[in-house]
Amino acid sequence: MFDAASFFDLSDFAHANVFSGTEHVWDALKNLKEYIDSYIDTSNHCLEHSEMDCGMPLIHPLIFHDGRLQSAQECLLRYGDATRGKLEVIQNGRLLKGASIIMAGAVLVGQKIAIGKGVLIESGAMIKAPAIIGDHCEIRQGAYMRGYCLIGDRCVVGHTTEVKHSIFLNDAKAGHFAYLGDSVLGNNANLGAGTKFANLRFLPGNVQVRSPEGPLDSGLRKFGAIIGDRVQTGCNSVTNPGTLIGPDGILMPNTTAASGFHPGKTVIR
Repeated sequence: MFDAASFFDLSDFAHANVFSGTEHVWDALKNLKEYIDSYIDTSNHCLEHSEMDCGMPLIHPLIFHDGRLQSAQECLLRYGDATRGKLEVIQNGRLLKGASIIMAGAVLVGQKIAIGKGVLIESGAMIKAPAIIGDHCEIRQGAYMRGYCLIGDRCVVGHTTEVKHSIFLNDAKAGHFAYLGDSVLGNNANLGAGTKFANLRFLPGNVQVRSPEGPLDSGLRKFGAIIGDRVQTGCNSVTNPGTLIGPDGILMPNTTAASGFHPGKTVIR
């Protein structure tokens, strides 16, 4: 009931190994730091540039192509929909296939930030290392990634969305004014504007997961939500710590989801 396969199809997720050896789906959050550190230490997709790691907004736009970060000042940049592969960088009349763009005004703190192909990081976004961002993602204006964020392919971290120690599977989108702490979003999950995943109980102790067999100790002091594949949340919805929603579930607008397990296709009102 609570294994990763009950919530997600991991067959196309490049980082499925973060779930390896887990008994419960939330155990991936316990693996996350070690997984990201190990991946970045062996990756050739990390950003290294003299203008980074100072905590200041970038003065000039940069592009990342073929493992190299370089100035974009002499390039033609076409800001199509990155999640649909429409981002284009043209240098000396040649299309740089798979090039990523980091707009002037973005703030990247630390050089343990790995990004894939066709990524757009907009002006005003702040990303703190370490982090992994997959192919064709959009990190939009005002987004705040606070470290140990693992973002799959074709994902959106949206305007004034804050993400901390969390996992986005492919095509997951948190487009507007969201908060995700210590949480996992499934494939094609979509968060309505203002969705908040609370991750810390008022009372001391680990987050307990309510289940049909009784409460389970998650082993996590901070634990937000597990949102299965294709789950949708409405605007201004909230989940309590330790909320699990199975695939194709719906959390209606202005609704607070109770802690514990909500089976797939459940409509939470």
